[in-house]
Amino acid sequence: MILFVCKGAKEKMCKKTYVEEFEQRGFGLFVHFGLYSIVGKGEWYYRLNKNCDPVAYRNLMSKFVVKRDWATRLVAIAKKAGCKYITLTARHHDGYSLYDTCGLNDYDAPHSACGRDLVAEFVDACNKGGVAPFFYHTWLDWCNADYTQNFPKYIDYLNKSIEILCTKYGKIGGFWFDGAWDQSTDWHEDEIYGTIRKYQPHAIIVNNTGLSELGKTGHPQIDCVTFERGNPFLVSDSRSVAGEMCQVLNDHWGYAATDIDYKPVSEFIGNLVECRACNCNLLLNTGLKGDGTVRDIDKCILTEIGKWIRANKNFVYIARHSAVTADNATVLTDGTYLYAVVRNVPVSGDENVNRRLARTLVTLDGKIKRATWLDNGEAVELAAPNAFVVKPFDYGTSGALRVAKIKLK
Repeated sequence: MILFVCKGAKEKMCKKTYVEEFEQRGFGLFVHFGLYSIVGKGEWYYRLNKNCDPVAYRNLMSKFVVKRDWATRLVAIAKKAGCKYITLTARHHDGYSLYDTCGLNDYDAPHSACGRDLVAEFVDACNKGGVAPFFYHTWLDWCNADYTQNFPKYIDYLNKSIEILCTKYGKIGGFWFDGAWDQSTDWHEDEIYGTIRKYQPHAIIVNNTGLSELGKTGHPQIDCVTFERGNPFLVSDSRSVAGEMCQVLNDHWGYAATDIDYKPVSEFIGNLVECRACNCNLLLNTGLKGDGTVRDIDKCILTEIGKWIRANKNFVYIARHSAVTADNATVLTDGTYLYAVVRNVPVSGDENVNRRLARTLVTLDGKIKRATWLDNGEAVELAAPNAFVVKPFDYGTSGALRVAKIKLK
């Protein structure tokens, strides 16, 4: 068990806005899906594989056969994981669109072997499942010659693409842009964000600042800053700005058949807790296989995260940053209760099975009125008016992180 000391007071929740509604979703599923999924070597295959022939890559459209129920199954997996929204790569850097580009070009899903508008299927499944649909969309384009040869024409194409996504699919939760880091130029953000505000005024606008500029706000229309594979921190602004950490299960965003370097479930749960403690969301990625299905190991990891969230009474959706601090624990609040999250909690058992650690006293800087363990509802053992014990998990159970729900006098 671990000793920690809390200091401070509870924090009031802010007035609800569309940005705060996004924050309260807490946990989203990032989905990378495109022609690269067929190859199974990651989403940057077109650019980073020296043997990739552009013509052969485009011809992958003839092999892009997607299961009819792919979107329904995806939403079911997301819900089981506890995700409240899904961000789908409507178009990635290779320029291939999962939606009907309505004559802008024929490099899209309706012109491929599947012959369908996959974004329409995705949005429909999200709406039926009660999960908010978000669109990832690239700024850059490796396969569009205008990107390097006629940039004004390319910007017009990009803006018309965004207009299609704004007008064809009903209410959208938000847009997640990526790739502006590719070059220093005028991306005409006023024009493109203006298109979104015209048709989808309450859509969250995210523009990924990449690995080098975590938490940078940028354009005034940005609603959410990003922390790609990085530690989130509190963001202050003259208006409400959310934060979101995107994280990958292994080493690739797009499906990579031979990538087995997966992180442990406990690490993702820890990411989620740290994000919520900074008023940020966690966007956890899975790369779909070429037929639109989720890799089995991805599905298992997501399922286990969902089990932990439910076992701990879904507190992660209502918990936010707290002024209370603690040694060796992360403290969050819902405005009434504190939630002390302790990591690396051991399992009790016979000394011949595992090492039993001594029970450790936890001292708070305030008197405890009541406290319970969220995972089983048992009362936290008080050693003094301001102290309690971190109890190990019973043998046969190991949740890695334990959460004490605390009410101070």
